[in-house]
Amino acid sequence: MNDLSSARLSRIPATIITGFLGAGKTTLIRHLLAHNAGRRLALIINEFGDIGVDRDILRGCDDLGCDADAIVELANGCICCTVADDFLPAIERLLALDPPPEHIVIETSGLALPKPLVKAFDWPQIRARLTVDGVIAVVDGAAAAEGRFADDPLKLARQREADPSIAHDNPLEEVFEDQLLCADLVILNKTDLMSAEDEARVRADITAVLPRAVRIVGSEQGRIDAKILLGLNAAAEDDLLNRRSHHDDEADHDHDDFESLIVEAPTIDDPASFIGRLARIAEAHDVLRIKGFVDVRGKPMRLLVQGVGARFKHSFDRPWALGEAREGRLVVIGEKGLNAAAIRQALER
Repeated sequence: MNDLSSARLSRIPATIITGFLGAGKTTLIRHLLAHNAGRRLALIINEFGDIGVDRDILRGCDDLGCDADAIVELANGCICCTVADDFLPAIERLLALDPPPEHIVIETSGLALPKPLVKAFDWPQIRARLTVDGVIAVVDGAAAAEGRFADDPLKLARQREADPSIAHDNPLEEVFEDQLLCADLVILNKTDLMSAEDEARVRADITAVLPRAVRIVGSEQGRIDAKILLGLNAAAEDDLLNRRSHHDDEADHDHDDFESLIVEAPTIDDPASFIGRLARIAEAHDVLRIKGFVDVRGKPMRLLVQGVGARFKHSFDRPWALGEAREGRLVVIGEKGLNAAAIRQALER
């Protein structure tokens, strides 16, 4: 074995899981933790907004496959914009664990561009210890079938290649495509909500964007075997030239087109009625994502709520802890211009 191969084998693999808002990244990771064949996993979670919902969803992960100390939350902004300030210290903290993790899983914000993060793995202080096992893009198949992100991805990609100064009316399409362009594996999630015809069309649209042969795997509720997700051995940090991006010529990017707000959710009596109200709010105010927890009167467990557009799912995820305040909180994410006052008022009714 040559020195280069030996060095690669000695590095800890890291998997970057990217995907648009509500695609199902956290659900995928929960399933991975529960079926990881005993690996010591560590997590880096990148929130959008300042409510730790995703960390709360993964709390108790020591029962699933990683210790609570092996979860690091980065809530200061998009991970691809705060690599030097946040990501490097997070990596150093995880590498200092005894024993160190066998695999690190990084869940990016729905707004993150994966390529700047992959570039960070080429930094000497990271490259010596870690390698990017693979970049996984999770796609909300049902939303993509509705044309929410790109009506004609191939045509759009050709236009952008021909004219780098083109004005983009919908920056969501750029984010969506850049995540696909960097991927080693695409998970087409929520196939149970799609017809066979819609699934075939979305697969064709994704293939048209991908610059190289990348496997597309369908899933329901993020149920994917860990053997598929981990062990891709992509060494993505050595393959940056083949992972083109709409932002390759830009020093950075901003997310001024998006905003989030935190809403205190009242104690409710009827979950179905409350979910119906959230769906109406999302539709009326063009909300992209709602997620959080709600207190249901008389129930010992808290209600986990997750919505993409007007589609919602809810379940009781864990009991309220002894002494824990039974206070509901929701984070609402949308494009810039959310009517915070109207959304809060609609929730209070």
